Amino acid sequence: MAWSEHVLVRDGVPLACRDWGGSGQPIVLLHGLAGHAGEWDVLARNLSSRYRVVAVDQRGHGASERHPQDVSRAAYVADVTAVVDQLALQRPVLAGQSLGGHTAMLTAAAHPGLVRAPVLVEVGPGGPNPNVPADIGAWLDSWPTPFPSREAAAAFLGGGPVGAGWAAGLEEHDGGWWPRFDRDVMVRSPAENARRSFWHEWGQVTCPTLVVLAQSSFIPAQEANEVLCRRPAITAMSIPGTGHDLHLQQLEALYTALSDFLDGLA
Repeated sequence: MAWSEHVLVRDGVPLACRDWGGSGQPIVLLHGLAGHAGEWDVLARNLSSRYRVVAVDQRGHGASERHPQDVSRAAYVADVTAVVDQLALQRPVLAGQSLGGHTAMLTAAAHPGLVRAPVLVEVGPGGPNPNVPADIGAWLDSWPTPFPSREAAAAFLGGGPVGAGWAAGLEEHDGGWWPRFDRDVMVRSPAENARRSFWHEWGQVTCPTLVVLAQSSFIPAQEANEVLCRRPAITAMSIPGTGHDLHLQQLEALYTALSDFLDGLA
C-alpha cells in the first residue's frame, strides 16, 4: 500500500502527513529531532494492513513548515491534536521516538480523552541539562553538508539501516544533498527539555503505555527505573543490540512489540 500526502494547517503552519490509509485503530507516528516521517515507512506499511496509520512531519521538519516561530513543546502537542481532529482519528495510539515520543507523552498527559495509548520509544521525562542546545548545534555543525550523494550521507550518519534512514530525509538541490530542516530551529526545539524535567506530566498519563528502550539507551538507567517505579502498571521492554535509533536498527522487534501491545488494547 502506498501513502498519500495531506498538508494540514494549524495557526498558519503547514503540517505534512503521510497517510497510509488502513482501517481499525488509528496510529499516529512521530519522528525524533531532525528526523522525518519517512523513517516510519516500513513500519507504517506493515501496520496499515490492520490499522489506520498516519506519519507526521513535525513542524520544522521534512515537508512541513521549515521555519516556524513557535517551537515550544506546547506547539508540537497542539499540532498533534490538530492532525487528530482534522483527519478525524478516533482516540489514536501515538507512537514516537525520542522527541516525537516526548510529544506523544505530553499529548497523552494534556488530553487524556483524546489518546488511546502512547508508545514511547527511547524517551523519558528527562531532567535539566543546559548543555543540550550547544551539543545539538555542534552535532549538526559536524555534518559535512552538502553531501555529494545519499550514499555518502548514509555512511557518515552511521551506515546500515540507521544511516539509510537518516539519509532518506535529505533533499537534492544546488549540486548536493541537504537536510530538510533549519539548524537553528533544531537547536531551539528541545530548549524546554534542557531547562526542566517532565515528571509531573508523566504522572498525568493515565492510559495504557508502552515504553521501549534500547540496550544502549539514551535514557539513563536511574531515569528508566524511576519511570517504572512511578507507573508500575505500564508495559516496558528493552530491545537487545540497539541504540537510540532502535526503530531503524530492529524494525521487526519493534513491530512485534507494538503489535502485541495493540492486541492487548483490543
